[in-house]
Amino acid sequence: SEVYGEIQLAAGAAERIAELLQEQPKITSPAKPVALPKPGQGLVTFLDVTFHYPTRPETDILKSLSFEAKPGEVVAIVGPSGAGKTTIFSLLQRFHDPQKGTISIDGVALPTADLTELRNRIATVPQDPVIFSGSVLENIRFGRPDASMADVEAAAVAARADGFIRALPKGYDTPLGERGVTLSGGQRQRVAIARAILRNAPILLLDEATSALDAESEQMIQQALETITQHRTTLVIAHRLATVRNANRILVLDQGQLVAQGSHSELIETNELYARLAKLQFTGPSA
Repeated sequence: SEVYGEIQLAAGAAERIAELLQEQPKITSPAKPVALPKPGQGLVTFLDVTFHYPTRPETDILKSLSFEAKPGEVVAIVGPSGAGKTTIFSLLQRFHDPQKGTISIDGVALPTADLTELRNRIATVPQDPVIFSGSVLENIRFGRPDASMADVEAAAVAARADGFIRALPKGYDTPLGERGVTLSGGQRQRVAIARAILRNAPILLLDEATSALDAESEQMIQQALETITQHRTTLVIAHRLATVRNANRILVLDQGQLVAQGSHSELIETNELYARLAKLQFTGPSA
């Protein structure tokens, strides 16, 4: 009777897995994709983009959004919660297609490009990084599976992660446990940053990449990011404005619309929303 119960449980799980495997993605590569230019430059263009999620067709998350991020530029995206910041990253990786407008990379519209080639052009550091139960080496090498040990170590050094990794019981071969339970939040974030550095993609997406770090670790990561953003296009989502004050441009979003763009000092003077956000976070003359 015990075995029969286990078989019933397994049968139910197998049925759900079979249903998942039979699902067909709505976002696919075209039959004859347009090749992205090589080497990749990292030019990102949003042109009159309007988007709503399928479950909420009555609510536009982005409304006629247009902007351009030039190769090598650091562009920060700020705004209140729900302004559409994370949606921009989802659309750029083509997890969804907009209802109106065009998104392109290096002059190639996303729906016309091969999905694998498109996503190989992008490295992402999410706010809550995914850490697998394998070793540190396997987690970092996930960014580029064919990378050598020397490349992995160089990426870890650049992400200021090499020190704590070597202090682990087995160094780079230390298992991290499910979702990286053996690491602190800041250590998980630095492993994710090392993975993105190793990927060496022309476009880097940072979604509050320093949110889980203490002040000392954040300073080290900011120094590392200043180095790795020099030769790639970087889009940064930030709620803490201190992390984006030195960006080439800051885009201010409100209710899905681009309401202002410019440098930190320019926006302080010209945009009421940005000035209010800055006043809440900064003290003294810098506010």
